[in-house]
Amino acid sequence: MHALSLGTWWIHIASVIEWSIAIVLIQKRGLTGLALAMLPALISAMAACTWHLYDNSETLRPLVTLQAALTLTGNIALAWAAWQLLNRPAPE
Repeated sequence: MHALSLGTWWIHIASVIEWSIAIVLIQKRGLTGLALAMLPALISAMAACTWHLYDNSETLRPLVTLQAALTLTGNIALAWAAWQLLNRPAPE
C-alpha cells in the first residue's frame, strides 16, 4: 500500500464509491443500458486499485493490461450508450 500517498488513495476509493452510486442511481432512473455501459469502467478502476494495493507487484502486472482493456471497452460502451440516448424517441 506504500505505492500511493494517503491523499491519492482517498481519491481512488472515493471515485470507485462515487461511480458505484452513479450506476445505481442511473439504473433507478430506468437507464439500464447506460448503467451497464458504466460497469467496465468500474471494474477497470477496481483493477487499478488492486494493483496499487499490492505495491504495484510485478506478479500482478496483467492487471494493468486488464485495466487498459476495460478502460477501452468502457469508453466504447459509454459512447454507444450516449448515442442510443441521443437517438431514442422522445416520450409522449
